[in-house]
Order: sequence, then C-alpha cells, then structure tokens
Amino acid sequence: MATANSLGVWLDETPLAELEQPRWPRIRLRYTKEALDSWPQNSPVISCSLPLARTPGDAFPFCLGLLPEGQALATMAAQAGLAANDVFGLLGRYGRDVAGALVIGTEDPELREGGVEPYEGNGLSEAVEDLEEHPLGAHEDSELSLAGLQDKLLLVRLPDGGWGRPLGGRPSTHILKREDTRFPGLIKAEAECLAIARAVSLTTIETETVELGGHSCLIVSRFDRVVDADGEVHRIHQEDLCQALALDPSGARGRAKYQQGRAGPSLKQAAELLDAYSADPLAELDRLVAVVAYTVAIGNADAHGKNLALLHPDPETISLAPLYDTVPTALWSQLRDEAAMAIGGQVVLADVGIEDIVREAIRWSHPADRARRVATETLEGMAAAIEGGVVPTDSQVGELAAARTRALLVGERAGAG
Repeated sequence: MATANSLGVWLDETPLAELEQPRWPRIRLRYTKEALDSWPQNSPVISCSLPLARTPGDAFPFCLGLLPEGQALATMAAQAGLAANDVFGLLGRYGRDVAGALVIGTEDPELREGGVEPYEGNGLSEAVEDLEEHPLGAHEDSELSLAGLQDKLLLVRLPDGGWGRPLGGRPSTHILKREDTRFPGLIKAEAECLAIARAVSLTTIETETVELGGHSCLIVSRFDRVVDADGEVHRIHQEDLCQALALDPSGARGRAKYQQGRAGPSLKQAAELLDAYSADPLAELDRLVAVVAYTVAIGNADAHGKNLALLHPDPETISLAPLYDTVPTALWSQLRDEAAMAIGGQVVLADVGIEDIVREAIRWSHPADRARRVATETLEGMAAAIEGGVVPTDSQVGELAAARTRALLVGERAGAG
C-alpha cells in the first residue's frame, strides 16, 4: 500500500491508512477502504483528531507527537541523515515501534520480523551512559521512537528476567528513565508516586529502581504493551491529549503542552473527549476527577497534555490511560508552581482545594456530589496507602503527599499541608 511518497499505517497487521506529504511540512492521513468498511464514520480509530472519514485529515500534530523532543530528536535525526523538522522522513525511519499500537513504514509488518539483542555483562550500564549518543538506545538497526524530553532507553524484558535491545521494530516492553542530575532524588520520587497511584488504582505500571553506569534509573513497564503467557508482545493503541486535540506541543517554545501557554490543552477538553468517545462516560469522568485529586495531592505541576493519555481499547472508543510520568514537582523549588492545567480556575497548584476540584468537574457537566465523593475517596485511599507503608516512612514523597492530602480532606488548600 505504501509508495515512495507515502507511508503505510498498520494496526494489528491491518492496513489502516496512508500518510502522504503533499508539501512540506504538511502530512495528511487517508484511511484505507478496509478501514472505511470496518467501522462507522467518525470513529476515533487512529486518533480523536483524525476520526474515520472518506476525506484525508491533517495528521501533522499527531505524527509530531510520536517523536521525541529536544536534543534526543536532533541526535536521532542526525543519525538518520535527516533534518530534525522532517517529521515524515523520521517516521519512515523510526516508525515501526512508537507509542501505542500503530506500525508506520514502507513495508507490511507481516513481511518483517524484529529481534532482540540481549544486554550482556555491563552492556546495559554502557547503554545508559551512551544515551546522549544514542537516545532511546536507537542504533542503525533500530526502528523505534518515543515522545518526551527525559533521557530514556527502550527495553525488552527477556524470559530469564534480563534485558534486551529491540531490533528492527520489535515492540519494546519497558522504558528506562535516567535521572536528571539537576534534580537528585527524582527517580526515587517518581517510583514512590507511581506506587501510591497503584494503591488507588490509577495506574497499572510496575516499577524497578536500579543503579546503572553511576546513574539512578527507573524501569517502568509500558502500559501500551501486554505480554501473553507465551511471551508474545501485543501492542495497545493510545495517544496523548495533545495528539487527541491536534495540538502542536512544540509551539510557544515548547510551552504549548501547558494550558498556561494559552494554546495548551485543558481538563475540560479531556473531559469532552471522554464524554464523546468513551463507552462509559460517567465512569471515565469519575476517573478524571480521581486523577486531578491525586495530581494535586502529590504536588505535580507537570501534568501537562503530553503526560495525560487516552487508551483506544477498540477502534470506536477511548478510555483514560493509566498514569505515568508522575513527578512531585513541589519537592524542587526551582520547578514550576503553576498547575499544568488550571483546576476550577486556580492556576497555582498549592492554592487548589477540594472545592476547586469539584468546581472543575462541574465545568464538565459532571455532578458536584459525585465529583466530591470521588475526590474524597481518592484522597482517603492515598492517605491509607501512605499510612500502610506503600512508601517508606521517611520518604519525602510520603510526607509531602500525606500533608497535602490531610489539608485537602479538611477543606484547606493543598499547600496548607
């Protein structure tokens, strides 16, 4: 289906669409007859911003959201001999293993078999040290991409518990994050925040903290991958909120993914998508309320449009994805204190109280009493988990979240804790 001037897009080895570049930098997506015959018009098969239609859609923002940002993007582009703003060319080179379930390239995925190269000896430590030279662990035989700015390595968990490097578009199963030396303790803090999120059923991600090459690292399971009993990896489709709203996160010097960048996404827009496309909108909006309460309680001012994702459990519906990239920014004074997305009109995270969370939910036309109950139950669950030892008793994260949770539950602002 793909030609020299187009890229094929597959989902579960079904040819869904073609990407075309009529002129730089535009990219348009045209659904295949097979896709058009399989699902109703306007289904969010690939993205909420690219609903199923007979006419081509503007796919540039969605495609840009599949690539890394900053220096990682520049390095991978140079490695491929491409310009960093050649989104179409970069997806042709690195599109076989991206976030979600799509496979993008010039060749039918059934015709190719990816592989895994085990890391032996100090191999994994060396790969961690080599991340500036090879972001994501990408080499000439790699065809993978992942959005974001943080130093990351894509891994495959081996049957013996070891780790391997995915080759030729083989789906990765885990992501390794290397600690930013500007923020010591961040890796430990993120792992503890994810442990609290698991305790209140807001994530399914499993974590492991390790020291590699002199760096603190966090290894997390990918929520968009499932490994069956036979060891076969299955992709699950997902997109982040910026992609779902066709927003270019690189705008405003990279600030467009924040609502305070004016063009950035809002919680109300996320709620509108869930209301329009989810199988159970009321339950999904409950979950969004819980996510907001959790975000305020851990002091995460970086919960922007690329850190909130939507799962596509089938081609016609969406649901809120498990939480990831949950960083308690309140622990570092040099980090932002503005909420990435305003909550009930409050823009400073520490100024948010439980009634602001309820006020925000009312903006989504979600019942106030229901929102208050969900927020309260989430905060109570977090408090119980922390008291029960889900994080160490001397943990900065535990102390911060416990104090903010107490403040919220007694009707004070989060920062009052």
